[in-house]
Amino acid sequence: MKKVASIITNKYLLASGFFVVWMLFFDQRDFFQQRDRGDDLKKLEAKKQYYVQEIEKTQKELTDLQSNPAALEKFAREHYLMKKDGEDIYIIEDSVTPGK
Repeated sequence: MKKVASIITNKYLLASGFFVVWMLFFDQRDFFQQRDRGDDLKKLEAKKQYYVQEIEKTQKELTDLQSNPAALEKFAREHYLMKKDGEDIYIIEDSVTPGK
């Protein structure tokens, strides 16, 4: 019993325990906040990777549009509904919109 009491009243053990509890729960940068920030960082890095891929894809498309007249014509026809003289354009829209 005396050994248990001496372990519990050990000033180094008490100071270490107090330090651990303080750092886990009460510090400005506590464990839980750091974990949440780590999760946020992972999400932001995933978004960054997505946007980097989109930028590369767009740059490739831009280069293709600047160097390939057939690609430029295709882009204009699809996005701006342009047509050649004497052509008719038929726009077919899906009546079911996804997500609603």
